[in-house]
Amino acid sequence: MAAIFAMPPAAALAKTPDCASWPTNMALVHLKNAGLIDIPSVNETQTKAVRLASEKIGKDRYQQVYDITFRTRDGTTIEVITNSQASSEECSMSAVDVYVVSKKIGGSAALPSEDTTKK
Repeated sequence: MAAIFAMPPAAALAKTPDCASWPTNMALVHLKNAGLIDIPSVNETQTKAVRLASEKIGKDRYQQVYDITFRTRDGTTIEVITNSQASSEECSMSAVDVYVVSKKIGGSAALPSEDTTKK
């Protein structure tokens, strides 16, 4: 019984949901529909999604921004930024806005999109 009182409140245990799969999958569909990528050509093991931001906008609702990089088997790299809403129960709380990064003009030269993004 004493262990129950020693536990922190549920709100203290809550953390931002990790919902990279939803915006990654939706970005791939948007890229395909725009004619920018052929899904079977994507090397899934080299797909990289990095959460840039997650802001609480309501009770268990978060606005999330991801930087997602796809690499095709022929070496082409396509980078997108996504914006969507998620909760701890559901990653697809909204549609996914997808922005194609056509060129980086600053920052680390090691970033994959620089001069290799398919237009």
